[in-house]
Amino acid sequence: MIVPIVHYENGTHRSYFLGHEVVVKTEIELERLEKRVRDSGYYPYLTDSKKADEMRHSPAEVDEIFTQLMYETLLRWVKIAEERLMGSGVKFYVTGGNDDREEVLQALKTSEYIVNPENKVVHIDDSHEMISCGYSNPTPWNCPRDTSEERLTKMIDDMASGVHEMSECVFNIHVPPVNSGIDSAPKMDTSVTPPKPVVQGGHVLCTSAGSIAVRKAIEKYQPLLGLHGHIHESRGFVRIGRSFLMNPGSEYTEGVLRGAIVNLTKEAILNYQLVSG
Repeated sequence: MIVPIVHYENGTHRSYFLGHEVVVKTEIELERLEKRVRDSGYYPYLTDSKKADEMRHSPAEVDEIFTQLMYETLLRWVKIAEERLMGSGVKFYVTGGNDDREEVLQALKTSEYIVNPENKVVHIDDSHEMISCGYSNPTPWNCPRDTSEERLTKMIDDMASGVHEMSECVFNIHVPPVNSGIDSAPKMDTSVTPPKPVVQGGHVLCTSAGSIAVRKAIEKYQPLLGLHGHIHESRGFVRIGRSFLMNPGSEYTEGVLRGAIVNLTKEAILNYQLVSG
């Protein structure tokens, strides 16, 4: 979401963030607030009181600003990746997730270094191919790239048809397979807006939120490795047949970056490690 930071004539900036009013008086404090907002996964927006009031009464304008802020943020990440990795020999593949708007993902096309491998078969080395899909089965939030299980099946099958050696293939698919143990998420009450977790006996109920289509594809094709995300609360790994599947989870709102390191040999996984930093 957008977090407006409103400038006032007395030189202060005020914002309402994480349930509290924040007042900053210096440029250094302002920079710190912007960083704090960004590190929580939100989008700071510097404005004045008149513009902030106009935004409250114009959802369409807010949506337009939101898209632009997301695009600019991804563009900034692209530039950071180019500065730090270009020329290093590191291949860098990036796909969107289910809540990323297509207009925002255009930022990936601005780079000659970063590769968006979505809906393609790419060779990540001399032995291993990879297929990628950032879409998801329907969620309670009706995200821009939520889609049907039928469409997910077709997308995966279309890519799989171009894989030469499935036993050495990596499935880089955002949503994990259903009932896999790496797809456990809070059950949501969709009768309210926004949806809220279902609580019973003081405990949040959980449900399997993964994809039927992805489960069937893993069982059908038995790739070497599955790289998944989507369900932030379900960090872990599991096997389905010969396929080894991972979900590093996510705690980005706490400023923690979750990831996984996997070392591959030609036909096997040599070792793996879930990491955070």
